[in-house]
Amino acid sequence: MLRATSSPDSQVTAEHRGKLAYIYVRQSSVNQVRHHQESTELQYRLIDRAVALGWPHERVHVIDEDLGKSGSGSVEREGFKKLIAEIGLGNAGLVISLDASRLARNNRDWHQLLDLCALFGVIIADGERLYDPCAYHDRLLLGLSGIMSEAELHQIRQRLHQGERQKAARGELRFGLPAGLSHALSGQIILNPDEEVQARLCLVFSKFRELGSARAVMRYLRKEDLPLPMRPLHGPAPHEVVWQEATNPRVLSILHNPGYAGAYVYGRRRQTGGRIRQDVYLPRTTKVPIEDWEVCLQAAHPGYIGWEEFMDNQRRLENNINHYEAGHTGAPRKGAALLQGIAVCGRCGRRMSLRYSGPTGDYPVYTCRADRGHDGGPLCQEVRALPVDARIEGILLEALTPDRIAIAIAALGQIEEEARQLERQWGLRRERARYEAERARRQYDAVEPENRLVARSLERGWEEKLRAAEAIEQDYERWRSDEPLVLSETDRDGLLALGEDLPRIWRASSTTAAERKSILRLIICEVVLDQKRLRGQVWVKILWQTGATSEHSVQRRVHTYGDYIDIDKLRARVTELNTAGKMDKEIASVLNAEGFLAAQNCDFKGDNVWLLRRRWGIPTVKINGTNANPARWPDGTYSVQGAAAALGITPQVIFDYLARGWLKGHQLAKGQPWQIDLTQDQIDLLRARAQRYRRSRKKAS
Repeated sequence: MLRATSSPDSQVTAEHRGKLAYIYVRQSSVNQVRHHQESTELQYRLIDRAVALGWPHERVHVIDEDLGKSGSGSVEREGFKKLIAEIGLGNAGLVISLDASRLARNNRDWHQLLDLCALFGVIIADGERLYDPCAYHDRLLLGLSGIMSEAELHQIRQRLHQGERQKAARGELRFGLPAGLSHALSGQIILNPDEEVQARLCLVFSKFRELGSARAVMRYLRKEDLPLPMRPLHGPAPHEVVWQEATNPRVLSILHNPGYAGAYVYGRRRQTGGRIRQDVYLPRTTKVPIEDWEVCLQAAHPGYIGWEEFMDNQRRLENNINHYEAGHTGAPRKGAALLQGIAVCGRCGRRMSLRYSGPTGDYPVYTCRADRGHDGGPLCQEVRALPVDARIEGILLEALTPDRIAIAIAALGQIEEEARQLERQWGLRRERARYEAERARRQYDAVEPENRLVARSLERGWEEKLRAAEAIEQDYERWRSDEPLVLSETDRDGLLALGEDLPRIWRASSTTAAERKSILRLIICEVVLDQKRLRGQVWVKILWQTGATSEHSVQRRVHTYGDYIDIDKLRARVTELNTAGKMDKEIASVLNAEGFLAAQNCDFKGDNVWLLRRRWGIPTVKINGTNANPARWPDGTYSVQGAAAALGITPQVIFDYLARGWLKGHQLAKGQPWQIDLTQDQIDLLRARAQRYRRSRKKAS
């Protein structure tokens, strides 16, 4: 049988009154604290309720550190932590709050509070009654109150979000605008009326159009000492335009912002889960793909670029991420491989990655890792980069030959246009500095001379603005001296001459690898490589930016001549040159001149030719062709065999005599037979010497 709930006085015991009473006061936002003061005052009046329950006024503590903070668990609440700590230390006997929603709006914090209160025997009170967490029915009511509090917050949020989405669908929901946009008095969105802001943002978009990389734009802005306009959300002057040094995230925030393309967008980010950090739940937000934005109203207000250019910028930024598996080419980098990011495997169609080999790790190799990464199999193929790059480089320069003068003229115009843009940027900076100095002077003139407390501060500010304006003027003069606005006739003629000599510019040490790759990508879209389609060759297919294609081949390095590109042609040529009476080194020189390459993709040497002749059984060509050496040559000289027979000694002794200088002879070339000069007197002398040597050996034996 259920019994009636005990009276409030019976629930509060002397043990409870021997401890402290805590009043927890909280409002969800600063706006509520400022405008809903009656609710705050009602919570502070709970002190009288604690006094009425038997606690002395001095033993009633108010915890109001969480005024203006949400109870959903998404922000850190120092006051709630303090309350939990006091309960855990056994100092609390009573906890009073206006209702459960003031203590917590999430079940995790709420049930943590209930468990501690039940463990340490703490009474919980709201504006109506007392609850004992140790009692079953009271704990059930408290649990339901916490659940309803969290559900109520969810319902409030749902209603607010539905209204927010409905207003955003009409394009009427106001957001914080980036620095390049402002709200007019009529409420419409317009370009920032500050000309320097407009010029700087136009420069960012034009340089990205030219350089193709946010990091390259950042480096350019830092090199020219051009800060970016930003509109901070926090700080001493929130939502006011401030100038900050260019960084990669700031440049990316400009390029990724659809507002600069004149679009009204809602739903760019979405909450997906969260994490707990220092006992506080922090929601996690992720970027939503453009095609999944809830509201996207194009041409809703003026912009700096069009929507098509904005989409092209997003594709380019995504493509700059070095992710070959996803088909991204990556931004041009400083590595030696010319086809970095645009090389495609001709066997599987996947984009090829890059690795560096060699003793010092500076020899690039295009690698297709698709099979190994997918199922642990062997590499699809590897192509050595330098021979292929040299071939592509030659094809590119040949394709640009008719347009060299046009390229030089375009470069000349680009240099002059860039100089004009920088001159405008410097002019706006100087004008702003002079305005701020003049404004500081007017503020100083407006103050009463007797009010020295204010006058001294304004005077210091005026002096700082004057020094800043003077520093900008000095920087401008230095820039003018280093970067003339108009090129001289000599410089123009030099640039035109360089344009006509495009290969020299391409191979110049001042031209970086990244610049070569950028030029290449303007003309060539992709290069397909396959070194297993043709024997001893790399099959190359070029996809030009115009949509045309062309096929080429490059002789590759092979380990054996069995894989040589045209072994039959090489053998026939070596045989032909050998028959013509040429020696190995001469044959190697002729092969190199005719464009033949050895198996290792290098020039031929005499040793290579000798090895090939030995493998193919081609004998060394002698004076009389391939016949045996005669005793005497047509010019009357002796062969080694003929000299040995005339002297009555072995051919080996003849070589010894030649080495000692006792015999004189010559070779037409190294490897050819010896032609030995012998007179009758030499024959008689050497024959007698050989006989004496034999008699002496007989006596000795």
